[in-house]
Amino acid sequence: MKFELPKLPYAYDALEPSIDALTVEIHYDRHHRGYKNKLNTALEKHSEFGSGKSIEELLSEVNEIPEDIRQAVINTGGGYYNHNLYWSILTPNGKNKPTGILLEAIESTFGSFDEFKEKVNQSANTLFGSGWAFVVVNKNKELEVVKSANQNSPLSDGKTPILAIDVWEHAYYLNYQNKRPDYVNAIWDIFNWNEIERLYEEAIK
Repeated sequence: MKFELPKLPYAYDALEPSIDALTVEIHYDRHHRGYKNKLNTALEKHSEFGSGKSIEELLSEVNEIPEDIRQAVINTGGGYYNHNLYWSILTPNGKNKPTGILLEAIESTFGSFDEFKEKVNQSANTLFGSGWAFVVVNKNKELEVVKSANQNSPLSDGKTPILAIDVWEHAYYLNYQNKRPDYVNAIWDIFNWNEIERLYEEAIK
């Protein structure tokens, strides 16, 4: 089974002004596609292993990956999965905050939505080098904010991500240059809270 590139659920320019059209095009059609292609190439060496496994299963069971392709699958599979999540939780029709049980969990865990937002932003802005800031559901069904270097996935630590901010420079540099905090602030305008809420509800089942 070969992994496919999910269709982008909006036009390249749909996320402006938060993320410009050229950044979306290059990020999706070159970087994301590149991770997908390299993941498939790595798995071709052990076709019997990868057959029928979802990307979530692969990244949740990294110790079972054949050693000679393990790091390649962690890197490229993480890049593939992280970007799948990233594009899915963005929307041109963003709303200010979540509702329902997700908002209740945020307020219970972090005190308020504003404190939650500040913690996520701090995680994204203080990550050294390239990586991601995630909101995850841990094994105790609790919310956490974590950061991850490179393309490492929280799935490999037994945590289910429901929100992701890509802080690799290719995610923002054309528009924001070295002003990562401006990009991190702007992305809150385009979060798809309906999808994030759905992912949260799935994760706590």
